[in-house]
Amino acid sequence: MSRIIDYSYLLQKTFGMSGISGGNPIGSFRLSQINSRSVQAQLKAAGIDTNSKQYKAVMQEMAKNGNGAMFTNVQAIKNSMRCYDKDGDYIDPTTGLAGLLVTDANESSRKRIISIPESSKDEMFEQTKKEFLRENGILNGDRTKRSDVYTNMYRKVTKKDRLAAGYTMQQYERAYRQAFLDAAREADPGWEIGKPIKYGALDSVTRESVEACLRQSGNMLSRASMDRRI
Repeated sequence: MSRIIDYSYLLQKTFGMSGISGGNPIGSFRLSQINSRSVQAQLKAAGIDTNSKQYKAVMQEMAKNGNGAMFTNVQAIKNSMRCYDKDGDYIDPTTGLAGLLVTDANESSRKRIISIPESSKDEMFEQTKKEFLRENGILNGDRTKRSDVYTNMYRKVTKKDRLAAGYTMQQYERAYRQAFLDAAREADPGWEIGKPIKYGALDSVTRESVEACLRQSGNMLSRASMDRRI
């Protein structure tokens, strides 16, 4: 899950500075002045806790994406702090949950298999089956509800486990889909993705039967027929 943030508050044109050299927009200050006594006084007067992890996260992002010559203001900082929780973790705007930001620091550690709720696996199995039948095996990104399944699961696990839970669910989702592909082809050897699926072709496929064949190898879950070409 990638992160999208509007950093326009860092740009001078946001404050009407486009085409203007020098000058200081009313109520704004350069990033290089953030630690000055006068700016710190403004922040504290606005109720901003400069010792909070939220504030420090915003400052870190501003420093990384801007430079000392760019402008911001107190309200922009307050607005940006709302994008982080009390631990300084970014809050995903779509789900309203923290712990879903993939960074260079956690990219490798998120790729691990962990225990996820049985109810979430049930939901993913049923959703994958429903969409597989509806779309005749085609992956239709315009109509899928798979993201809802992930969001529901994220709400059930702790913040620190959300990325790993998402990675684990991807492994199960892939296994479920492959089982449906195998079953459709077994029921009709001439079947191809996009063609009508033979009635009852998936009836013998259960979540339990799929997972019984799964084996963990490192940070991957695989089943005997999973490497077939899709």
